[in-house]
Amino acid sequence: MGVFVLRRLGQSVPVLFGISVLLFFLMHAMPGGPLAMFVHQPGMTHKELAQIAASYGINRPVYVQYVDWLVNALHGNFGYSYIYEVPAGQMMLERIPATLELMGAAFLIAFVTAFLLGILSAVRQYSFMDYFVTVVSYFGMSLPTFFLGIVAIIVFSVHLQWFPSGGMASATGSSGLLDRLHHLVLPACVLGFYTLAQWSRYIRSSMLEVIHADYIRTARAKGVSERSVIWRHALRNALLPVVTVIVLDAAFLAGGALITETIFAWPGMGRLFYQAISQSDYPIMMVIVSFLSVVIVLANIVADVLYGLLDPRVSYN
Repeated sequence: MGVFVLRRLGQSVPVLFGISVLLFFLMHAMPGGPLAMFVHQPGMTHKELAQIAASYGINRPVYVQYVDWLVNALHGNFGYSYIYEVPAGQMMLERIPATLELMGAAFLIAFVTAFLLGILSAVRQYSFMDYFVTVVSYFGMSLPTFFLGIVAIIVFSVHLQWFPSGGMASATGSSGLLDRLHHLVLPACVLGFYTLAQWSRYIRSSMLEVIHADYIRTARAKGVSERSVIWRHALRNALLPVVTVIVLDAAFLAGGALITETIFAWPGMGRLFYQAISQSDYPIMMVIVSFLSVVIVLANIVADVLYGLLDPRVSYN
């Protein structure tokens, strides 16, 4: 397995290189280019723009800029934020813990709930529970995250006043564990709802294919308990096609947190990315997109490894 992982890591290098080239040139192709923030400032003259471009090295050929950026990025230097004038990488690292906290809670909610609903829906096919889970899943996949977040704030924060409408902790200074969990519940549920709606459908479909297989009927004929048939025999094989979806969606939760973090004023990486887009803060956008690209590529490798661990027929040789 070690050789397989090293080989996959080696294969990911040209992929990440291609992604970096594409991202860099796309950023330069944006209206206004890397200096879009300065271009739209009132009273900015062409001479001042030329001076700013020279100070950031943007007046050089694009391919020269890319080589310099790549060399610096490999050393952990992604430049300085145009707005805050601090290292872009440092700003992202400061926001990652908040994003991981939100992503972890949303993933846990989606994972546990989706498996329970998907398995229950498959085992009781065409029952009231099956139809109920199907309707909830379709609602979850159809409702935009921003709409669901606003509705959740109106219902649970404004009217019922059960949960805070935003932030990670109370402004009064009481930021203990219970207070943080109190602020975490609403955004985590909103972020995880769309994901669990998808996963429950995948799990249900996969379980339906497995529970009608011959070896499941054989296990039941031998007198194996229904709980053992479902959880030990059927679920293990039903996981195979679902693993890739779950691992990749877990990586994409970082990007999906952009809307949720913005709505709930959650001080994470997604909100920082939204602010960078709004203010055309080019270095912040580049470091966050580059980081997410690496995460998604690594998630593909993790999915391949997990697939082999779950299915002994897969060989890493």
